[in-house]
Amino acid sequence: MHMQAQNDGSHLSLEQRRARHAWQKAKAGVKAHGSDYVNTAKALPALIMNSGLMQVMAFCHDKGGRHEKVAEHLRDWLHITCGTPQEFVSFMEELMQSDATEFQRINTEAMAWLKWLRQMAAARDENS
Repeated sequence: MHMQAQNDGSHLSLEQRRARHAWQKAKAGVKAHGSDYVNTAKALPALIMNSGLMQVMAFCHDKGGRHEKVAEHLRDWLHITCGTPQEFVSFMEELMQSDATEFQRINTEAMAWLKWLRQMAAARDENS
């Protein structure tokens, strides 16, 4: 399949765009943090289900390092798909001000993207 250099991916399905974004972010995350990035990516969905998106984003920001990198990558995706701010404080403030429907939409999209990141990060990790 021939793709033009300036292809913005708009013809791709949402699942394909999630996969492509996760693939790209996993490359950077694994390069910077190795298997630690993979383990964090794998743990995040369960943490969010148990504690909630905002609590986990605050936790990742506080921990820094690989945790902040995964959260930064997630915020980037949510910025693209949901229009939320990329910067941590603005992101948190937006979530706090969101109505229940919008908050659920953001949370659902976060979980959908993280499913891809888990797989892509593991595939990118040469030490696994």
